Amino acid sequence: MKKDDNNGRFLFVLLSVLLLLFLAGCWDQRDIEELSFKVGEALDMGEPTQLEQEFEKEDGKYKKRNLVTFTLQNVVPQATGKGQQEIGGGQQKAYENISVTGDSIYQLLKETALLDEHLPHGSHLKVVIIGEELARNINLSNLINEYFRSLDVRESVNWFVAKGRAKDTLETKKAGEIPSFRLIELVENRPITTRILPPVTLTKLLAQLAGDSSFLLQTVVAKEGEVKLVGAAVINGKTKKLLGYLDEEDLEGIIWIAGEGKGGVVKSFYKDTDQLVVYKIDSMKSKIKAYVNEEDTISFDVKIQSEGTLIEDWVWPGNAFDNEFLKEAEKAIKKEVERLVRNVLEKMQDEYKVDVAGFGKRLRIQHPRVWEDIKEDWDKTFSDVAINYDIDITITDYSMLGSKK
Repeated sequence: MKKDDNNGRFLFVLLSVLLLLFLAGCWDQRDIEELSFKVGEALDMGEPTQLEQEFEKEDGKYKKRNLVTFTLQNVVPQATGKGQQEIGGGQQKAYENISVTGDSIYQLLKETALLDEHLPHGSHLKVVIIGEELARNINLSNLINEYFRSLDVRESVNWFVAKGRAKDTLETKKAGEIPSFRLIELVENRPITTRILPPVTLTKLLAQLAGDSSFLLQTVVAKEGEVKLVGAAVINGKTKKLLGYLDEEDLEGIIWIAGEGKGGVVKSFYKDTDQLVVYKIDSMKSKIKAYVNEEDTISFDVKIQSEGTLIEDWVWPGNAFDNEFLKEAEKAIKKEVERLVRNVLEKMQDEYKVDVAGFGKRLRIQHPRVWEDIKEDWDKTFSDVAINYDIDITITDYSMLGSKK
């Protein structure tokens, strides 16, 4: 009996402890319907809403500069899944956007609590988009300082620059779609195109802003609820501000120079006949070699190699079994890649006068002493260096069709 009593006491104590732990962990619980999950944020030049303008203080006790309009995108749990509510004959949006204006990003996040009853959770934040006007006028290191310090933001957050207003990229007309998730899904298409940059996460952005080197952020444009990735924004390493844009073809040139392509296509035209030939990239690699001569003159050689498939041609008969035909097709593709590389080099060196293709990084690795002497004015030095490039294209396959006859 004594043994049974001891077992009974032990079981009672164990259940009591478990109950206390349960109560201690759940006393402040909130139902999921009371929560929201912030998944996207947009930062634009300040445009106070009519409501904000009406209630702005004019007595000077609280000074607020309307520098930034902060837009928060929340996923609304009760509006997602099978239980979507019907509003006005259609489905309720699976997200809500809340905009507030001020001068402190952290305070603006808290200001959203005055407009929305849901408690936002930040660990699900996926994207932050910076509007064009704001990026041109505000030092990005100051603008996004709060994100680097916050324990609530994951390092995997993706960063973009919008052409136009950033908040417009967080809208959609498609039922059930969440715009922030859509942007992430577009970036995940990088293996099939050379027009998408490798993702710039919070960690990578911090490293880039910490130095004086210029860099790129993926550009996104929105119109009437549709969004598209359209090249890259050039961020000046000295000012930390938007300098200008590279278009989609310019970005292709950058990808070829850096050898960072996972896939994609090159379209060109066959010699003499001017008929279409299309090359599917199966592999791509690039090697940049820096040279410094006795007069401390810097130059670079870029060796680009790619193998791929002749995936489409409009040449008649266009017999892929004929080696001469394949050689001419390779020349046509090579000519197009040379054009892409040449054009973006001219834009970097002559128009923007910045290095956003990694030449400085190669110089630092291969000639560290020289780099230490010129790193402070690298963009200026880069504008005058000679860059030679050699491109090798090899068609290794023609897929399912060799001859049209």
